[in-house]
Amino acid sequence: MTDYAIFWEWLSFAVRWTHVITAIAWIGSSFYFIALDLGLRKTPSLPPLAHGEEWQVHGGGFYHIQKYLVAPDFLPEHLTWFKWESYFTWISGFMLLVVVYYFGADLFLVDRHVLDIAAWQAILISLGSIILGWVLYDTLCKSPIGNSTGGLMVVLFAILTAMSWAYTQVFTGRAAMLHMGAFTATIMAANVAMIIIPNQKIVVADLKAGRVPDAKYGKIAKQRSLHNNYLTLPVIFFMLSSHYPLAFATPWNWLIASLIFLEGVLIRHFFNTRHGRKGNPTWVWPLVIVIFLVCAWLSSGPKLPTGAETVPSPQATLLMQSPHFKAASEVVQTRCTMCHTAEPVWEGIAEAPKNVILDNDIAIANHAEQVAIQAGYSHAMPPGNVTDMTDDERALLVAWFRGDGQ
Repeated sequence: MTDYAIFWEWLSFAVRWTHVITAIAWIGSSFYFIALDLGLRKTPSLPPLAHGEEWQVHGGGFYHIQKYLVAPDFLPEHLTWFKWESYFTWISGFMLLVVVYYFGADLFLVDRHVLDIAAWQAILISLGSIILGWVLYDTLCKSPIGNSTGGLMVVLFAILTAMSWAYTQVFTGRAAMLHMGAFTATIMAANVAMIIIPNQKIVVADLKAGRVPDAKYGKIAKQRSLHNNYLTLPVIFFMLSSHYPLAFATPWNWLIASLIFLEGVLIRHFFNTRHGRKGNPTWVWPLVIVIFLVCAWLSSGPKLPTGAETVPSPQATLLMQSPHFKAASEVVQTRCTMCHTAEPVWEGIAEAPKNVILDNDIAIANHAEQVAIQAGYSHAMPPGNVTDMTDDERALLVAWFRGDGQ
């Protein structure tokens, strides 16, 4: 069990690291190309078929970039495709979902005080909802509503709000917020894999065959790329939300998630307007601050009635039979529960960190692996060892988790 837990922790770390790296690459390229596209200038020296150009300086050199709305009159031998960062961001993100939430479904995905379902049922709902998101969005884009960017965004926002609420009726608050990120990121990645890249391949094939490419493929790809640009910032918020219980573990978490989409759109509108040299919409920032303050206010409401954990997992049942359990439970309740409780008493702590509550034996046993990793194998908890947990107590937590003496 011990080797497995440590290996799994490092696997989670590796997948998370990969996900962050690929997300930086994808988001960075998305921001760059949208800014580049909006900042293109028309000059008399442009070659035929060119839509605009931009001169840039970076890294000690100058770059001269030209854009063709449809395609140039010839295809260069070398052509760089921007797709792999998108693909691997989604793949690594899905791997993280599997490692943390599917394999840890009893702890992180299912909240039986919200909906009493089996782990496999929750996983099927998770997968089905993610697929449903892409189907709904793609259908909207291909319908008459897709011809109106504003209309499409209003309908999409309604769908996202509905999904934010629906997820909180099925999963833990942490998983609900994370799934909003997965729901949205799947739309974005599928845009690249199912629409943008295939359309660009059609244009390339036409050029190679000597045909004149149809401009509609570039127009559709640009629309989806713009949607991705506006959805990026909320996805980043949802990636980070699991560290902040005030975002995911309060009654209005679904509304907070919805408001974050508005904030993301407003912030991107500011930068897109600036990059397009169409003004300086500073009115955005007071509105963003007000919405953020509303989110903070919403999180200050009554806490979610989670109730005490009453059902031990199979592994927890075995750990509760350990001769070390009574002593280990006393250590946790002595050193940890001033923060990890429904009503934290440590000054400055409003919610239990990551909403992990350890104020009864079943909860402690259910979270045994986290306790051992955070306070046994490592000294991460308590922070700064503010409760003076001793080395002997840490060794006891490890011995209990390892099953020594059984």
